Formats: sequence, structure tokens, C-alpha cells
Amino acid sequence: MRRALELDPLSLIINTNVAWCYYFARRYDEAIGQFQKTLEMDLNYALAHSRLGDTYVQKGMYREAISELRKAASLSPHSTEILAHLGYAYGISGNREEAGKILEKLLGDSTKLYVSQYDLAIVFLALGQKVKAFDHLERAWEERASYLTIMNVDPWFDGLHSEPRFKALLAKL
Repeated sequence: MRRALELDPLSLIINTNVAWCYYFARRYDEAIGQFQKTLEMDLNYALAHSRLGDTYVQKGMYREAISELRKAASLSPHSTEILAHLGYAYGISGNREEAGKILEKLLGDSTKLYVSQYDLAIVFLALGQKVKAFDHLERAWEERASYLTIMNVDPWFDGLHSEPRFKALLAKL
């Protein structure tokens, strides 16, 4: 990613992905700095706002996380992924009511359009509903959800690594 950034320093996606690598390495301050640098290039880049929000969640900076995720959702109003990330932030921060509203919307939307089972799983996880989260992760495997490939390094799932269902799912992957 650093080499890609050298070759194309103005690419929003490359700048965002550099920050995402820091996020997965749990180098959250560096990730935040890189996301902010990306947003200096384009304040309306929803993906950078979304991933910055995810990073703030991992630092326990819930007010900032929700603000960034709401901004991302306003910039990309049809993104069920960003909405799920916002639901996760609400749930993990203790605002179960807002997380529940988002979960209901996502479940309702899933009858009309594609909503990744992975995204549903993270909202259930933030609400402390591990069994339902695992049920949706297994459905995500059945639908071949691409984000499962990062599940083992995604901080959202750090607390599940010792769970038998998590290990079984990783073995299937």
C-alpha cells in the first residue's frame, strides 16, 4: 500500500486503504491521521468518513465515531454497509435503541434489496446477541460475503477468536 501511495499519492482509495491497514494493525492513531489526510483531499469521500468512524469506535471515541458514520451515511444514503457500521457504533456505545432501529431497517431492506449477512452480524454483535451474530456470519459464508476474508484481523471480532463457532467458520474459510 505504501508503494501504491508513492505511485499515486492523490488517490482517495489508496490513501483510505493505507489507513485501513493501520486500523487492522491496531495502530489507530496512525489510521486516524491517514483518514484525516484523505478527507483533506475530499471532505465528501464517504468511505473515509465511514472507516474513520470505525477507527474512533475502536478507540472508544463514540461521539466522534457516530458523527463520522452519520456523515458517511448522509453522503452515501443507500449504503447498507455504512448504515450497519453506524448501527454497530450505536450498539457498542450503549445506544441500543438507535442500533435496534437501524437493525430493523436493515432487516426490512433485506426483503427488497441485498443486505450483506456480514453487516447484519456486526449489528447483532454490537447488541450482544452473539448467537444471532454467528447465525448471520454463517449465512455470510454461504453467500460468500467478501468481508469474511478479513474477519480474522477485524477488531470487531477480537472477542470471538476463542469461540468454537468462530474457529469453525475460520476453518471453513
